[in-house]
Amino acid sequence: MAGLSEIPSIEEMVKRAKLSFTEKFPGCHPNIITCAPGRVNLIGEHTDYNEGFVFPMAVPMVTIMAGCIDMTSSNITIATTDQLTDEPRIVEFASPTKDAPLLPGNPAWANYVKGVIQYFNLAPVPGFKAILVNSVPLGGGLSSSASLEVAVYTFLEALTGVVAPDLQTKALACQLAEHKFANMPCGIMDQFISVMGKAGHGLLIDCRSMESNLVPIVDPNLSVLVVNSNVRHKLTGSEYPDRRRQCYAAAEIMKVKSLRNATVKGLADHKDQMDEVMYRRARHVIGEISRTVEATEALKLGDYKFFGTLMVQSHNSLRDDFEVSCSELDELVSLALECDGMYGSRMTGGGFGGCTVSLVDSSYISQVVAHIQGKYSGSATFYVTTPSDGATVISK
Repeated sequence: MAGLSEIPSIEEMVKRAKLSFTEKFPGCHPNIITCAPGRVNLIGEHTDYNEGFVFPMAVPMVTIMAGCIDMTSSNITIATTDQLTDEPRIVEFASPTKDAPLLPGNPAWANYVKGVIQYFNLAPVPGFKAILVNSVPLGGGLSSSASLEVAVYTFLEALTGVVAPDLQTKALACQLAEHKFANMPCGIMDQFISVMGKAGHGLLIDCRSMESNLVPIVDPNLSVLVVNSNVRHKLTGSEYPDRRRQCYAAAEIMKVKSLRNATVKGLADHKDQMDEVMYRRARHVIGEISRTVEATEALKLGDYKFFGTLMVQSHNSLRDDFEVSCSELDELVSLALECDGMYGSRMTGGGFGGCTVSLVDSSYISQVVAHIQGKYSGSATFYVTTPSDGATVISK
C-alpha cells in the first residue's frame, strides 16, 4: 500500500541475524536465536508507575538475538547492527561473578544488555558470542529498550537451560536492569507486554496487582496505524524522573498510597496544597487511569468511536497537563483527526517525540496515510501494526 512502510517478517529478521553473526564471528554458528517484540500503547500513558492501568499490544517489530556458547572463553562478546546506537558497536566483558559484578558504562546501548545479564539470577552465565538485530525504531516510543532486554533474558534462558519460574519474574528482572543500568525509572508496562503479548489481543495490565487480561483485537475492519514522527525521543534526562516525583509528591499530599487511589474530588480538595504543575500532573494520571478502563470496555463492545474519543482526550491531557508531547506529535494527531474513517489518535510512549497511534476504519487507511504524508511538516513513517506474540525462542 502506497505510503506504508513494510515491517520485515521475523523470518527475514532471523536471516539478517544469522548473516550478520557469521560476518562478525567467522567460523561460529548461531544455534540459539530468540525474539522479543516492541509495543504500542493504545491508551494509559504515564499511569504504570502510578499503579494504574495500561493497555498496550505487542507489535511485529522485534529484537532478534542470535548467538552461541563460547567453548574457549568465559568472556561475553555482543555486537549490534543498529547504526543509530553509540560506538563501539561490539563489546566484550567477563561473565559476572559474585565478586566481580557487571557495572554500567559506555557504550550506552550495552548497558541494557549488561543489566539483564547481571540480574539474571537463575544460573551462572557462561561465555558466549551474540549479535543483536532489531526492527523496532530507536527513540520511537515503541519500547526498543524492553524489546532488547526481553530478547536478552530469553536468550539467557535458552543458553543456560534454566527458565524463569513465571513471566512476571522475567519482566521484573528486565525492568530492574533498565532502572539500575540505564538509569531509567520506567514502569512495568513495556517489559510485561514484550514478555506476555499474544497475537490478536491487547493486554490490560493492572500495574498494582500485576494482573493482566487479554482483550481481543481481531476485527479486520479495524486497523492500528502507527506514525513515527521521526523526532527521536530520549527519556534518560530529567523530564521522566521529574514527572514521576511530581506524581509521588501529589499522592503524598493527598495521603494516598499512589495516584491509583486518588479521586477527582480528592484532588480538588487538596489543590491549594499543590503548585499548579503538580496539580496538572496528578489530574492527567487520575483521568488517564479512568480512561484506560473505559476504553477497554468500549473495545469489548465494539464501540470504536468512544474508544477513539478517549484516545483524543488522552492526547490532550498528555499535551496540556503532563506536557510530554511536542509540536510534531500534536501536528500528526491533528492531521489524523481531519480524516474520514478516523476513530481516534494520540501520542504513544513516554513522549517528547516518537510515534502516534490511531484507530482507523481499515477501508480508509490509504486516504489517511496520503493526507498526513501530504501535509506533515516533517518526514513521517507509517506502519499498520497487528497485535503480536510476546518473546519466544526460535531455535535452541
